[in-house]
Amino acid sequence: MKHILIIGAGAIGAYLVRELHAMYPQAKMSCIDRAEFVEAARKRLRGIAGDHVEVFESVAAVPSGVELAVECGGHAAVTQHGEACLDAGYDLLVASVGALADQALHDRIVAAAKRNDRKLLIPAGAVAGMDGLAAARLAGIDRVRYTSRKLPLAWKGTHAEKLCDLGAVTVSTEFLKTDARQAATLFPQNANVAATIALAGVGFERTEVSLNADPSAKGNTHLVEVEGPCGTMRIELSNKPFPDNPKTSMLAGLSLLRVIRNRSEAVQV
Repeated sequence: MKHILIIGAGAIGAYLVRELHAMYPQAKMSCIDRAEFVEAARKRLRGIAGDHVEVFESVAAVPSGVELAVECGGHAAVTQHGEACLDAGYDLLVASVGALADQALHDRIVAAAKRNDRKLLIPAGAVAGMDGLAAARLAGIDRVRYTSRKLPLAWKGTHAEKLCDLGAVTVSTEFLKTDARQAATLFPQNANVAATIALAGVGFERTEVSLNADPSAKGNTHLVEVEGPCGTMRIELSNKPFPDNPKTSMLAGLSLLRVIRNRSEAVQV
């Protein structure tokens, strides 16, 4: 990798700069952040990668030669910069997959990828087994169900507060049973896993979602259950949080790093 663009200079963005600089010490990295944060981001990231990294406000300001754009700046970043990256001729790796639950945005991003002969890349993120789910889709899938379990306090500050009394939960409580599109719309901070499963499998409307507040949950637990002609799958994870951002799974950052590394690896798994 010679030139990588990272959209979002927060915890995940800084992590990628640090890891990529160690892996590709001669690579150039450009970052995009909101105007009011550019100077602070520039100072922080140069402390990690020196002159190998620069920070800009827009895709148009980034020097040419970018091979891959990596979004890790939230749903708004996908809306603001996604099409611009593809129109600039970059493949786009999206961490905030939940943004694609907006059908109009999804269609614009996909159309931009097609007209520029570029790729929209969806990482597994905080879940696993998406390769098997996508493969099973080729034979047809009868049912996909995603269950999320978190401690009641982990749902504080979300739409869950309108659906149940989180402070009174003493046993595992399902507070929402819906499809992946509505789950992604109502819970944008928790939507990426549901959206990834939907895109890998049977789509947003057919992907069943169960959200639960569970006092006995060990971290953020994800369960994916699949039924179809290929057989059945049961994929369960209990993720540890990202050290610099407890709202993000550690696996989410590692998943982005894996996709980036695979582009230059002789053997890709």
